[in-house]
Amino acid sequence: MIKLNINDEISRLRAVVLGRADSNGPVPKLEDAYDPKSAEHIKAGTYPKDEDMVKEMEAVAAVFEKYNVEVYRPDSIEDYNQIFTRDIAFVIEDKFFKANILEDRSKEIDAIHSVIDEIDPSKIIEFPEAAHIEGGDVMPWGDYIFVGTYYGDDYSDYITARTNMKGVEHLRKLFPHKTVKSFSLRKSNTVAEDNALHLDCCFQPLGRGKVIIHKEGFLVEEEYEWLVNFFGKENCFHISKREMYDMNSNIFSISPDVVISEKNFTRLNTWLREQGFTVEEVPYAEIAKQEGLLRCSTLPLIRD
Repeated sequence: MIKLNINDEISRLRAVVLGRADSNGPVPKLEDAYDPKSAEHIKAGTYPKDEDMVKEMEAVAAVFEKYNVEVYRPDSIEDYNQIFTRDIAFVIEDKFFKANILEDRSKEIDAIHSVIDEIDPSKIIEFPEAAHIEGGDVMPWGDYIFVGTYYGDDYSDYITARTNMKGVEHLRKLFPHKTVKSFSLRKSNTVAEDNALHLDCCFQPLGRGKVIIHKEGFLVEEEYEWLVNFFGKENCFHISKREMYDMNSNIFSISPDVVISEKNFTRLNTWLREQGFTVEEVPYAEIAKQEGLLRCSTLPLIRD
């Protein structure tokens, strides 16, 4: 049995589900794109190729191996995008939550049945149909759970709005002993630089009390200010619109001192090393074309 344990974003990682990229299928039609960044690359003829993305994911698998992390992979589904395991499920404490995600992606969860079969069934939780939630919007942080959402009445107009207030409320019911703090994110179906697809696309807490944040990703300034005050201004690494677009906040912590980051994030990686982090650099620029990066393609199961 897998004894799930996740209480934050940074404790020493022991087991994780890493996505796969070996059979994504043909380049999607423009009207089938789930986010503006993918659409941009479909239009430009620069949509990523499976073989390039497989190499990128193998580089991450090699880092996990180096740190003795147990890695699970989904079963392969032919012609189906299975890179972003963070969207399909998430773990808080010892509970495994199946996310309510876009209908077209519902097969992805079945492909990790080998993991789910090893979890105590009483610890597996599904959300009510009307409560939308995806793992990229959910960040356990000790006594807090940070959740990205979108407050607007036009929620249903945005394919990029993935977690609604019903999802937030349901999480509050499930964790009455924690503070579930929601943040309304800036959404755009058409302009990738104006779209914070998930909370981890504009914010991420790290070890050593540090945090990566993009101010414009937040629609409500007080909520952004709350985070800056919570972590301390001096601990915040602010990223630009372009850096958010390149997914600088979507790196991944193996421990409080070790992070995996994209090798082209020069400014960020330099700062991380200055703060005392060990930075394991990997190529991930092809995967980034689909508006996701390292946190999006990992689903942590056990941290110390």
